[in-house]
Amino acid sequence: MMPTAMNLPAGISQDSLLEALRPLCWGAADILRAYARGEQPPHGFSRALSVDHGGEGPVSAADLAVNQWLLEGLHAAFPDAGWTLLSEETAKEQLTEGEPLPAEWLWILDPLDGTKDFLQGTGQYAVHLALVQGQRPVLGVVLLPEADELWFGLVGYGSWCEDRIGQRSPVRFSDRSAEGELIMVASRSHRDDRLERLIAALPLSGSKAVGSVGCKVATILRGETDLYISLSGKSAPKDWDMAAPEAVLLAAGGAFTHADGRPLSYNNGDVRQAGCLIASHGKAHAALEKRATRAMGEIDPGFQV
Repeated sequence: MMPTAMNLPAGISQDSLLEALRPLCWGAADILRAYARGEQPPHGFSRALSVDHGGEGPVSAADLAVNQWLLEGLHAAFPDAGWTLLSEETAKEQLTEGEPLPAEWLWILDPLDGTKDFLQGTGQYAVHLALVQGQRPVLGVVLLPEADELWFGLVGYGSWCEDRIGQRSPVRFSDRSAEGELIMVASRSHRDDRLERLIAALPLSGSKAVGSVGCKVATILRGETDLYISLSGKSAPKDWDMAAPEAVLLAAGGAFTHADGRPLSYNNGDVRQAGCLIASHGKAHAALEKRATRAMGEIDPGFQV
């Protein structure tokens, strides 16, 4: 039986938190699936799927609807909680460059990770919720609406997947660990020559292209793939892209680090998760770090991994 002594803000129990998150997440799934199918979304949201293509990427009415649903839902469930809520959709108003938010406990939310995939109809999109203490995640939730999968990760206590009726499935990492066996999951849209050369330098038996970071990490949790690499180019993923997937993977016993072994850090005044980041089932992680660091030294000398 999983321990229940998880450290949380005063007045918040693990059971009450998980019970509140379940309907909140499945409600988000219903909103997104309705928009994806051109149907009337539940909970009174507008049916029109308007899209703003400005900024760093597209923002749709679906992003904004789920953002409102999650923020209002967390406020309603825990009105007196000692935490701060940060969402990708509110970050511009909340954040000042170089200044961390003054919060010991911080929710980092991505209402729709993989907006491009959502709009293209690939189904490879996710919802991310991470609870961070200091600069490290303690709890992560990755919702895959099209797969009806709700992944929970309590760092130090375990990870699992739930379906809509609450049936749990365990993490199933693959047994692959030897050089030449590993299967990599890579980005569908954020690829350049450096990443292709890095992939070629690693001992892989194959690679798979998948959208959202949450969807990528889920392929590792299911045992379909073994590692994921994020390599920054002109832009970099942000805190809300990585925090929840990292928490779920770490809680399952996997690893998620910079290629030089440094841990990821959140709410440090810079939301960019730049560098060469490696997520894996952990069985060959140290060897992957060394190979990736050596390869990047040749591919892009001076690049901060």
